[in-house]
Amino acid sequence: MKKENNLTKKYIKDIKSADVWSVFKIIADFVKGFDELGDLGPTVTIFGSARTKEENEYYQKAMLLASKLGSKGYNVMTGGGPGIMEAANRGAHQYDVESIGLNIDLPFEQELNPYTTKELTFDYFFSRKVMLVKYSMAYVIFPGGFGTLDELFESLTLVQTKKVTGVKIFLVGSEFFTPLISFIREKLLKEGMINEEDVELMVLIDDLDEVVDSIAKSLSKQIEVLEDVGLKDTNYYKSMCSLGKQ
Repeated sequence: MKKENNLTKKYIKDIKSADVWSVFKIIADFVKGFDELGDLGPTVTIFGSARTKEENEYYQKAMLLASKLGSKGYNVMTGGGPGIMEAANRGAHQYDVESIGLNIDLPFEQELNPYTTKELTFDYFFSRKVMLVKYSMAYVIFPGGFGTLDELFESLTLVQTKKVTGVKIFLVGSEFFTPLISFIREKLLKEGMINEEDVELMVLIDDLDEVVDSIAKSLSKQIEVLEDVGLKDTNYYKSMCSLGKQ
């Protein structure tokens, strides 16, 4: 009850706070993210539940996937918390890559895990989500709750509307995600709310080596896109090319 009262008081305080101050806090979130993450090379963002325990198979798979990616030179980015996020940062941490954690200031559950080489804390979910997707070339979604599903559908919307291009979305965990895919096909697709190609934006997969191979193929395509738009002189292009030659 005390925790509920404290959260209510915080919510009321936020409502009463000056709108101008809120704008400054929002701007600070974005400036901080752009400044710290703008020079990242090829990066993969891994999403998943904060409540997944170390002995869980998905924790182990997330750690293994991040290790495979890190060994090939990809940076790994997560929401910075425990569970799947910790597993991914933990897997990447042993390699000479950035293991990035973008934490969110919450009154419970979210604490920064100890396996990051670069960490930022955000006041707002929406600014944090922008940073999680803006600088990544692939999104890997492991099983999770409301927050993970929110991030999944945010990613799908961005790719569907072509606000981001050339990005792969992988769902790891066939048993977990198959009912969701069935709902999308049987309801959204059949009702004409989405197209078949929208469903195909998601790759349902359990083979981690296939995920890594698919990301490598995507890397080649993104290098071509950067060449086509005249960005061969940028540091980002050079970092992509150096990784592509491995």
